[in-house]
Amino acid sequence: MTAWLRTIAFRLVFYGLSVPIVLLVPVSGLFGQRALIGHALFWARFHRWAARVLLGIDTRVEGKPLNAPALYAAKHQAMFETLELALMLDAPALVMKAELARIPVWGWAARRYGAIVIDRAGSAAAMRQMMREARAALEAGRSIVIFPEGTRVRPGEQPPLRAGFAGLYRALGVPVVPVALDSGRFWPRTGPKHAGTVTFRFGAPVPPGLPRAEAEARVHAEMNALER
Repeated sequence: MTAWLRTIAFRLVFYGLSVPIVLLVPVSGLFGQRALIGHALFWARFHRWAARVLLGIDTRVEGKPLNAPALYAAKHQAMFETLELALMLDAPALVMKAELARIPVWGWAARRYGAIVIDRAGSAAAMRQMMREARAALEAGRSIVIFPEGTRVRPGEQPPLRAGFAGLYRALGVPVVPVALDSGRFWPRTGPKHAGTVTFRFGAPVPPGLPRAEAEARVHAEMNALER
């Protein structure tokens, strides 16, 4: 019962206040991308506060990010990590599904923030556009976060990496940092959230230029290091 009460309180506070925060995005957009990034980080910090205070969910970090822009390949079990990684990696460019970019207001804001849209059924031209956006983000000093398994998964699930990861790895020529996490233990897709500590484990960087099979195997293993 306590878990449900915490979850209801979180939904009322976080989602209730997120509505005006998102609706104010066009105002921030008038002042350029830096203002939008600040707006997004404010929302992420509010989410962190609500998760800690209302749900009792905290984080533990093992390993550390690189000091230079890189490609981060993360496990994806809940919405929780999308906002936490934005804070941990200082506003990285996030690779997201094309469907999300079509959400009114939010999709526009995500594109202006610098999100990189991947269209799984897209043409070669769409793939080249994604690569251009990714290179531009790196040149601007921002890291890139991709969830290469393609979607949220339940704890214990280890689907293969999608083809988009290999394309980015080959084209960008920067190290890949695998990120393992276990948010799904406390933040299930359905039902109440549970208090606890989510672990983020930054794995050993995978250098650029490796054969595709070797790079994917190393990234997949490190991403799933907490899936026991």
